[in-house]
Amino acid sequence: MALANWKPIERVEPYVISGSTALDLYRSIGERGPKLGVRRVIAYTDFKLTWRRDYQPRKDGACVLASAIPKLIITYRLPQISGSLSSQTRSSWERFLEGVKAHERVHGEVITDMVKKIEAVSVGLRAENDPGCQKVRASLQEHLGRLSEEQRQRSREFDRVEMGDGGNVHRLVMEFINGDRQRSN
Repeated sequence: MALANWKPIERVEPYVISGSTALDLYRSIGERGPKLGVRRVIAYTDFKLTWRRDYQPRKDGACVLASAIPKLIITYRLPQISGSLSSQTRSSWERFLEGVKAHERVHGEVITDMVKKIEAVSVGLRAENDPGCQKVRASLQEHLGRLSEEQRQRSREFDRVEMGDGGNVHRLVMEFINGDRQRSN
C-alpha cells in the first residue's frame, strides 16, 4: 500500500532572554528557559501528532486500516535575545545558537522517524473477524506504545551523549561562556 506524502510542520517558539555577556545570557536562559520537569533547559523540542485514519470493514468480517495520514507539528522552543550585544558576544552567541538549533533538529528528526514508522505499521494493518474494527485498533495501540517508547529512548540517549562531559552541547556551553570571558580578559 502507498504511504501518504507528508512533511512535518515546524514552528519556532522563542522565549526572550537578556544580558550583555555570554555569562549573563546563559544565566538568563537558566531563569527563563522552558521547564522540563522541575528544571529549566536551554531549548526543547515538542510535538503534536494527529491522524486521519480510514478503517474499512471487509465483507469477510475482517477490518483493514486502509490509510493513516499524519499531521505532525514540531515546535522548537529556543532562546531569543532582547537588546544589543557587542560584536564579539554576538558572534559567540550566533555560534552557540546554531549548535543548539542543530541539536534540537536531531530531536525533530527522531520524532519524524517515529511518525514514519507508525505510518508504515498502520497502513494495511488487518484483523480477522473484526466487523467493528476494534481488534485492529487494539493492535495498532500496541505498535504505538512500542514506537513511542523507542522515540523517547532514542531522544534520552542522544541527550545523554550530547550533554555529557565532552558532548556537543556541553562543549557549546563551555565555549560560549569561556570564549566570551577569554576575549574580554
